[in-house]
Amino acid sequence: MHLVYPVVLSALLFCTGLYGVLARRNAILVLMSVELMLNAVNLNLVAFDVWLSKAAVETLHSGQALTLFTIAIAAAEIGIGLAIVLAVHRNRGTSDIDRLRDTAEGPESDGPDSGASAAEKAEATA
Repeated sequence: MHLVYPVVLSALLFCTGLYGVLARRNAILVLMSVELMLNAVNLNLVAFDVWLSKAAVETLHSGQALTLFTIAIAAAEIGIGLAIVLAVHRNRGTSDIDRLRDTAEGPESDGPDSGASAAEKAEATA
């Protein structure tokens, strides 16, 4: 098999994941898109490992070893990321990325000073 096929598939998977990260508003879908991007990288690592191992007499399979490390890191990332998203959803009631603000901020007000900066709000309360 040629190297072009898995590389093109990997590029398409990575671009799909990148679109998902940039266009999605739901935090869980963003995490899934990041996983898709990591799997595209894993496909590239294994494809280049197989392609390069044909030329070498003794192979180390370093691409496959790096893929295992990437899978382990991705599993930890999705576990921690999902826990954070669930905690934020319990506290805020939404997992919409655009509606979430820094946890130190209060709920958004629609008053006349809603466009004021933090320094102006601090001066107004002092």
